[in-house]
Amino acid sequence: MRQRRASRSARRAREFQAFVAGAAGRLLHAATLLTAEAPDDNPRAQRLLTLSLAHTYACWDGLRGEDPYDRTRQYLATRFARGAWHRYGGLGGARPHPTSPLFRLAPQERLVLVLRLYEGVAEEQTAALLGLSTERVRAICARAMTTLLHPPRGPAPKVRGAKVAAS
Repeated sequence: MRQRRASRSARRAREFQAFVAGAAGRLLHAATLLTAEAPDDNPRAQRLLTLSLAHTYACWDGLRGEDPYDRTRQYLATRFARGAWHRYGGLGGARPHPTSPLFRLAPQERLVLVLRLYEGVAEEQTAALLGLSTERVRAICARAMTTLLHPPRGPAPKVRGAKVAAS
């Protein structure tokens, strides 16, 4: 009995290691996009990924044919969403790094955009995961895309030597 339990535990560890080897890079990139940190300096994204992988490992035996990547991504997204409610606390609320491609977006916009475009999650699934309507997810995604594709302009350059005519 003890030998069988040890064998099962070793097999579980090997399966989980193989999963992490294949999925951790993509999940870390998604977490880095969510936290809007620099790719080479992403402690919040690493913590978010570590918590998500730990949760998946704890549930590993109960997955019963469920996709572990999907489960980890779901936990990562909900954990980020819960942390993002606190403006500058938690995992998602810290100030974004200006080199992040998504630094102009609010945490909810980043979350919807990453799930929809980077992870390829359907609108309906994203809405169900976040507890939003499909229309709301569509609107958030459209607003985020507009912000990314049409960034606000900076102030107009000053013209030297121009005199303002008095009326």
